Amino acid sequence: MKFIVVGCGRVGAELAMRLFASGHDVVVVDQNEASFNRINPEFRGRTVAGEALREEVLERAGIKEADGLAAVTNSDTLNAVVSHAARTVYKVPMVVCRNYDPNLRSMLETFGLQIVSSTAWGAQRTEELLTSVTSRAIFSAGNGEVEIYELVVPDAWVSRTWRDLCKDNAGALPVALTRAGRAILPALDTKFESSDVLTVSATFDGVKSLRARLDSGMEA
Repeated sequence: MKFIVVGCGRVGAELAMRLFASGHDVVVVDQNEASFNRINPEFRGRTVAGEALREEVLERAGIKEADGLAAVTNSDTLNAVVSHAARTVYKVPMVVCRNYDPNLRSMLETFGLQIVSSTAWGAQRTEELLTSVTSRAIFSAGNGEVEIYELVVPDAWVSRTWRDLCKDNAGALPVALTRAGRAILPALDTKFESSDVLTVSATFDGVKSLRARLDSGMEA
């Protein structure tokens, strides 16, 4: 596949090399030619020096034939404009826009763009690691709005069920229950046993509620 990476900072350089190593054709665009020195020397894709807002630069990068474009500069405005143009003018099938300022995220979402908000996601993951010792996130969708978590069932919840645990919690759904190394699809009335590992799909607020109930042994 043919991909364009706009912005050759640390993220752009790493992304370009990862895509190239996976066998894709990659073009990196940056207005500062010296920034291309950040890319791994084994990279064999193309680089285009120039202002990404210019039509001529994007077309030299091959945007008319691109399967995907990632705008990952350190400017939210530049990322938004380039991503919007790629999606609406050039009809690039997959466009990903990097977001720094969480306050601008809602504006970017109005463009219908796929957004990676590193600031918001990083802060959320750091909070999770600092505040939780009985659970961990194993998969993140979108920008962390929904994640897959593993939670250890404490002894206080033995013989109780998912129905008891998720009461009034619309932000969490069961995915699997692992017991003695074997996983099953839990029903609402499956009874927990000591040291069961419950895999759940949840929002951040949803998993916080589950953690609180598991840690406190709350029944209602």
